[in-house]
Amino acid sequence: MTAPDLKAKLARSPESPGVYLMQDNRGRVLYVGKAKHLKKRLASYFARADQADPKTRTLVARIANFETIVTASEKEALLLESNLIKRHRPRYNVVLKDDKRYPVLRLDIGHPFPNLTIGRKILKDGARYFGPYASAQAARETLKIINKTFKLRKCKNREFNQRTRPCLHHQMNACYGPCCLEVDQDFYAGLVDEVVLFLKGRTPDLIKRIRSEMTKAAAELAFEQAAQLRDKLTALEKSLEQQRAVAADRGDRDILSVVVEDNLIVLTLLSVRSGYLHGCRSFEFDEAVSAPAEILSTFIRQYYDQANPPAEILVQYLPEDRDLLEDWFRSRRGQRVRIHCPQRGDKKRLVEMATQNADQTAREKLAARQTRADMLRRLQKRLDLQRLPRRIECFDNSNLGGSAAVAGMVVFVDGQAHKTDYRKFKIRSVQKPDDYGTMFEVLSRRFKHHPEWPLPDLLLVDGGKGQLNVALAVLEALDLASAFEVAAIAKRDERKGEAHDKIYRPLRSNPVNLERDEALRLYLERIRDEAHRFAIQFHRQRRRRAATASILDAIPDIGPRRRRALLRAFGSIEKIRAATPETLNALPEMNAKAVANLIARLNPPNP
Repeated sequence: MTAPDLKAKLARSPESPGVYLMQDNRGRVLYVGKAKHLKKRLASYFARADQADPKTRTLVARIANFETIVTASEKEALLLESNLIKRHRPRYNVVLKDDKRYPVLRLDIGHPFPNLTIGRKILKDGARYFGPYASAQAARETLKIINKTFKLRKCKNREFNQRTRPCLHHQMNACYGPCCLEVDQDFYAGLVDEVVLFLKGRTPDLIKRIRSEMTKAAAELAFEQAAQLRDKLTALEKSLEQQRAVAADRGDRDILSVVVEDNLIVLTLLSVRSGYLHGCRSFEFDEAVSAPAEILSTFIRQYYDQANPPAEILVQYLPEDRDLLEDWFRSRRGQRVRIHCPQRGDKKRLVEMATQNADQTAREKLAARQTRADMLRRLQKRLDLQRLPRRIECFDNSNLGGSAAVAGMVVFVDGQAHKTDYRKFKIRSVQKPDDYGTMFEVLSRRFKHHPEWPLPDLLLVDGGKGQLNVALAVLEALDLASAFEVAAIAKRDERKGEAHDKIYRPLRSNPVNLERDEALRLYLERIRDEAHRFAIQFHRQRRRRAATASILDAIPDIGPRRRRALLRAFGSIEKIRAATPETLNALPEMNAKAVANLIARLNPPNP
């Protein structure tokens, strides 16, 4: 759409609340925004584009079309904007990474004896979830403290139902053994309540409660019980000592602060529970065109759509749609949440603490980014590349005697792995060991059938001159010979006394010498090793699935639904084979006939 067409469309834009979607010349959504008055908001992009910040100017220059969706109210526009951002993941919006990246603790309260496990996704399964945590290590440390202090069961539900005698955890006095022993459910429920208090940050209240119970037990001469409570009290006090008291009112609140430096946005979240600093997380975003207050608003909607909010959220900048956000919390989460920008006192100091953490993280990120940029410039010079290799795609193949042949594509952007762009390929045309044929097929499919994927600056293939020539032939056939650069990386031949892997480039008979810059060589080897790992992992998955399917598919009365149920419940053929008929019959999907056929095929009688 030309500039006059855009202006004409702008003149016809509605003067009502709604959502707008900016699109490029391929129809891809670049940015999603909401507005009280759509026409005025859209006009602000085009009327003063020369006065806008560089990021906004870049966005406006790429806009080829826009669409509007009228809503009945600002609140509807708020909700629709959030859904569209999740769906399209626009380049210039603040888009929170998938929640499965962040670990949570899951308490299975639907079971008579709940257990606590680490998960990556919050499901609507009736369980209680705590988190997300900043890292898997943080979640594991929390779980370790709980397991040591409260002695909940460690086994999975499947193991709980099948166990006939207590496990090692019970013998080590780390579990009460409810799977096999008579454990009072009310007693166990009390343990669960204590765990919930601990996970909600109510450790001081829990300590007070346990100290009271210990004193009472000692007065009643129940010294063994008092000793157990003493040990629990000691463990909790030790964990509390490691936390930092930051608020005198012992309130629960999250603190959000954002720092914008160059092309980097860092948002820091401090979690304060019962006046103690419970955790600190930082989020990194690139290329967003929003102002800091709008960034905070977008983050709040995305983050607290899954995480449970505290009663108060302190922010560095007050969002314009604060009232809408608070109303959203009331209607969506069923609770009142106050969003506040403090101007003085302890709350102001908490915001300043979050800002300092965000600023420090931003400086570290920028320094690391500069280091990677310097390395890429050196790589461009050493490999004699026409442009900076910001996006590198690397391909590797994997097969076993030609069977289950696959290929993997890994992507590195600005020196870092970009796993959302990784791709897997099942090889279709090659039925025998043929690395050249496999490479030809996967490269042809990648560059012929996926024009929507960004082209790399550097294509890296695992192999020597032969694989390099295959890549060049594919690009020549697809008229992409001058679109980007190509290189190959071959493992060193120890029999010839080679000390390092070799890097091959077109029109060179000898490998590129990278001995003087070990960091570059290690970087390319890291990319190749990641492609190798990714391809092998996919190959093993295919072989495992094929082996499993070949066994279960041949059994009468075991269709796809029952096969999935069996593998979900037991995990492997070996565990299915070891299961008792009673356990197999307990699955809702199974019946007596199917169980009999399964046992007969997996455990045939000795001749």
